[in-house]
This record gives sequence, structure tokens and C-alpha cells, in this order.
Amino acid sequence: MTGFLEGLLWKRGRDNGQFLQRKFVLSEKEGILKYFTKMEQGREPKSVIRICDINATFQPHKIGNQNGLQITHLKDGITRNIFVFHQEGKVIVDWFNAIRAARFHYLQVAFPGAQDQDLVKKLTRTYAIEGYMEKSGPRPHEGFKRRWCTLDTMDRRLMYFKDPLDAFPKGEVFIGSIDSGYSVHTELPLGTQNARFPHGLTICTPERNFLFACESPSHLKEWVAALEDVIKRPMCPQDYAVEARFVHKR
Repeated sequence: MTGFLEGLLWKRGRDNGQFLQRKFVLSEKEGILKYFTKMEQGREPKSVIRICDINATFQPHKIGNQNGLQITHLKDGITRNIFVFHQEGKVIVDWFNAIRAARFHYLQVAFPGAQDQDLVKKLTRTYAIEGYMEKSGPRPHEGFKRRWCTLDTMDRRLMYFKDPLDAFPKGEVFIGSIDSGYSVHTELPLGTQNARFPHGLTICTPERNFLFACESPSHLKEWVAALEDVIKRPMCPQDYAVEARFVHKR
């Protein structure tokens, strides 16, 4: 793929949920992906996304289109989801590959001593697990609410949304390592208000505990296994910087 790609994609509106055509431009030289709501020349882009902060993953079932693509990036330190599709499968694959190619070039510059095979692992990723859980708030006896949850193992983030196609999460949990005081348990603290989902899950962090509930034993097992994979993995220097930002936001 070349370092530049331009074209029209159908993008889901952040607030109204409608898919409308938007002009997207990917520039490897500038290190950005941007899109426009107006097609006229000279218009300012609606959003500018840095290649270093971007991920892309195919999401046909979530979006409801066989050519659906989810583009995720960080906006002011918070995860932002953009959902797009194109009528032609080849076009959406071209966009996916162009984003990966731009990411590869960025990583080669950012990590000049790294092996190509190691950089390839960091280009884009699918999420380890997604699905509905119930979540309780931080106050005692606070009720559980149904949330769509997504675990990004590379960025060590558990995100929870009101709806799978929400642009921004209701909240995020940083998942550190066991050496830093993080753990996951298959029960809820005594006195916790009952959830409609019967299978409890507690994520313990140095700052506070996060309470979730799964619908079935199999779902609980899948979530615990995915979370434990992250918790068992040692943290790198970049992870500690992200953790500090999460603690600051709480």
C-alpha cells in the first residue's frame, strides 16, 4: 500500500446513529487520518487522528454490515470509536491495509532497533473479548447496570459502554500486572446488591475494586481467563505512564 489514501466511507454519527458519507484522508507522511463532513475544498477536517494512537478491526456483526470496520483512537486520553463501512469489500480492506502500512512506518521510526516481526504484532489487533456484563458503581449498595464490555489486552484497558456502537465508553479500567497489585476474582464482596446476572467478577486494583457480573458460567470463565492473561504479563514503562493517567482521572 502507498502512504496516502483518500475516499468516501459511510460513517456512523456519534449522536444520532445515522450512517452518512464522509471523506477520509490517510497521510503516512503527516502521520494522520482525518475525515471531513463537508466535501468542498478548503474545509477544515471534522477530526484529525494520529497514526500512533489508532487501531482498526473488522466488525461486521457489531456494525451490521459485512464490510464494517471499527477505527479506535485516543481523544484527550479517552477511547473514541468510529464505525464505518463501504459497499465494496475491497475498498474497506484497502483502508484496513493502508492503516496497517502507515502504522508500520510509524513504528519503524519510533523503534528503530526493533525487528520487523515484533513491529507487525503492534500494527492492529482484534479485541480479546467483547460482550455484555453488568457493572456496579463505586458506592455501596449501588445497583448493577447492563454494559457492553471490551477488553483491549495490548493497551491493558477494559472499556464499558451503554451500547456496543457508542462513540465513547462510560468508563475504562486499567488492567495492570499482579506485581503492581492487580487481581481478578470470581465472587463479589459481601453485602453487594444482587445483580440480574448471577456470576460475579471482581477486578481488584490498587485504587479500588470494580464489580461486574456475567450471565453464564462459560462467560465468566472466558472473562477471567482473558483478564488473567493481561494481569500475568509484566508491565512495560509505557504501561506505568498510562496507569498514572488512569489514577489521576479517578
